Amino acid sequence: MTAFEQLYRRHKDPLYRYLLRGCAHPEAAAEMFQDVWAGLVRARGGYEPRAKFSTWLYRMAHNRLIDHLRLAPRAPLPLEEELIPAAAEHERPEARLLQGESAQRLRRALAGLPAEQREAFLLHEEAGLTLEEIAQVSGVGRETVKSRLRYGLSKLREALADD
Repeated sequence: MTAFEQLYRRHKDPLYRYLLRGCAHPEAAAEMFQDVWAGLVRARGGYEPRAKFSTWLYRMAHNRLIDHLRLAPRAPLPLEEELIPAAAEHERPEARLLQGESAQRLRRALAGLPAEQREAFLLHEEAGLTLEEIAQVSGVGRETVKSRLRYGLSKLREALADD
């Protein structure tokens, strides 16, 4: 139980952000988050430490997200700032204003990426996975992941060029 608690504490926030940015609906992300952890507990006997735990965890999350996206109606993804209530004006000091605007621009740029590029970027940046690990999670080749990251980063740089 102690080991599970440590794994949960280490991976809960990046895993939730990955799911939220993958579907952009907090309720669905929370449900998938619970499903992934429940599935992990059920499948714990099948884990073989040949790969990192995070690779196994994100493979489960990837599969759950793909299932969700297949069944979800084809509606445009809301931008992340629409999901998070804005703070009251007096709670936002001037020093954080520019940082908040930059974060919004990044969220918009991420939302504008094709799903495969966004996923590769998030698995690399949020989960800290290597190209090989992302390839295992996504079920594609290493070179495909490398291309997705390269094109995704290029599009992000272009979108954020004047920042």
